[in-house]
Amino acid sequence: MAKTKAFEENATRYENWFERHENVYRAELRAVKQIMPAAQKSLEVGVGTARFAQPLGIRFGLEPGKKVSKISKAKGIATVNGTGEMLPFARSQFDLLLMVTTVCFLDNVEKSFHEVNRVLKTNGSFIIGFVDLGSALGRKYEAHKNENIFYKDATFFTVNEIVTLLEKTGFPALSFNQTVFHDLDEITADEPIKEGYGKGAFVTIKAEKALV
Repeated sequence: MAKTKAFEENATRYENWFERHENVYRAELRAVKQIMPAAQKSLEVGVGTARFAQPLGIRFGLEPGKKVSKISKAKGIATVNGTGEMLPFARSQFDLLLMVTTVCFLDNVEKSFHEVNRVLKTNGSFIIGFVDLGSALGRKYEAHKNENIFYKDATFFTVNEIVTLLEKTGFPALSFNQTVFHDLDEITADEPIKEGYGKGAFVTIKAEKALV
């Protein structure tokens, strides 16, 4: 079952998080943009309120929550309702697919990654942005997630766990970058974007669909 209740009932509170943590949001946005190739047809799964899709020029979105879908549509994103485990699109439709802080809310990550592979064109790019459980902030989120209205139903992953799932589902070519190197309340200026992973709390992975 899609974990949408907290976002449906607290859409304004969710939007306000980006305003309160603007430097964190902008760092995450820059990290995704830096690793994201140009694409003719792109989709964000778990588009939410289009905080990433809109500034990144992604035209299509998929979102299980009906209330937040309305916000995404109002921002000009062609949004349909659905879940990552059963994408309502034909095979080989997209050049690029994005998930930002979505994997931790999926019911079946491996099944969803298979679906991504199905709807991507050969050599298409799959970009994931997520909080690394192996980071200090990731461990803090995990330890206190029952106190957070949005993260209490989340399942956090380490980078290596996501890499293993990507390799199992046909995405062998990977590159990484990372940002958010401090506690959120300590960030008062731009955070750097660095290659690799292991230090930053927010990690982006770019994977390419293998030739079949």
